[in-house]
Amino acid sequence: FQHYYITNNLRKQIMSGLVQYVLVRGDLKSTWPLGAIIAQACHACTAVIYQFRNDENVVNYTADMDNMHKCVLEIKSEEQLKNLSEKLKENGIDHKLWVEQPENFPTCLAVKPYPKSEVKKYFNKYQLLK
Repeated sequence: FQHYYITNNLRKQIMSGLVQYVLVRGDLKSTWPLGAIIAQACHACTAVIYQFRNDENVVNYTADMDNMHKCVLEIKSEEQLKNLSEKLKENGIDHKLWVEQPENFPTCLAVKPYPKSEVKKYFNKYQLLK
């Protein structure tokens, strides 16, 4: 594990631009309890942070846990979720597609923290999860 030593001012500059996008299937709201849906998003966020734990963005993002920024958005269906995951892969955007097991059921995805300016174009068309 690498340690990055940065000043508080630099940390604030870095953190102000880092965001973690989370996309949750909205069609699950009609059949799943709210807590189960939230758990899926938590699984995806934990997995992507762990998977990329040595990435500089992740190290900086987790260095100031009281100031992390997440944007939780709704995606309409399993098909749209899978399509977005493929688009992100094609464009080199690191993320975790969470697939609930043993059902093999995709529920959400979480993107590794990135500067908002680098990734917002992939998520502009989605609304906040309600």
